[in-house]
Amino acid sequence: MFNIHNLTKKFDGTAVVKDVSFSLSPGNCVALLGANGAGKTTTLRMLSGLLKPTSGKIEFEGMRPGADIREHIGYLPQYPIFHNWMTGKEFLVYVGQLANLTKANAKEQADYYLERVGILEAKNQRIGKYSGGMKQRLGIAQAMIHRPQMIMLDEPVSSLDPIGRREVLTLMEELKQQTTILFSTHILSDAEEISDSLLLMHQGEIVESGSLVELRDKHQSAKINIAFKGLNEEFIPNLEAISDVSDVIIDKNELICIVKDLEKARQSILAQANTENWPLTKFEVSQTSLEELFMKVVQN
Repeated sequence: MFNIHNLTKKFDGTAVVKDVSFSLSPGNCVALLGANGAGKTTTLRMLSGLLKPTSGKIEFEGMRPGADIREHIGYLPQYPIFHNWMTGKEFLVYVGQLANLTKANAKEQADYYLERVGILEAKNQRIGKYSGGMKQRLGIAQAMIHRPQMIMLDEPVSSLDPIGRREVLTLMEELKQQTTILFSTHILSDAEEISDSLLLMHQGEIVESGSLVELRDKHQSAKINIAFKGLNEEFIPNLEAISDVSDVIIDKNELICIVKDLEKARQSILAQANTENWPLTKFEVSQTSLEELFMKVVQN
């Protein structure tokens, strides 16, 4: 569906997006994941046609590079601006007509998508009285009004309270059955919850990409979380001396042992703890989290 080749954007000679290349397939929900300032918004603005790349190519569904693809995509900026004096339905009819729908078709689509995003009962209410979650739902409806093949959402839940976040994430989970979604986020748990695959962005570059399963298989490590009665640091040399322990990290009130072979490391640590009568208060086996995976990729 979307093929991006060596996309670069410079402002005053400084590259904020650097030689980015990736492809998006139909029917996927893809998270563009990165810290604030990584280049996510600039990338989405280039893909949506709102910003001209300094160099590189954007290809969509066999269309020639540089062709106007706006009729095929929907876009929701991070901070959408609404006409608060309009009702929700009036606003959608307005943007529908801007997307070349007839007025009758725009009204029909407005009702359909207001119901689809769960705010049909508020269609005649002025937008100025909408909650943050309702406005984001309305924003997603405007991105969908012309039935695009793909929608792009820039940090769709970052400014919402917990209830609004849950509402919009649930809606995105439903919508990904209907269309391709590319959304940016700096919130790792959101990417993990609803995306099929990730594009990890750092300092303007895509540093890793793939499905969650692929990324975990490639980068995830087994770990053992350990705590002792007394000072944890005293036991670091003992743990580092165990052959199947590759690293020991101090994390608040516990030690995290990154291990090569989980079962061998577990047996070795417990055997030594038993022999030397270590005052263990915690021994927990787990896997590195998505956050730890992201930090590992970025640091590498």
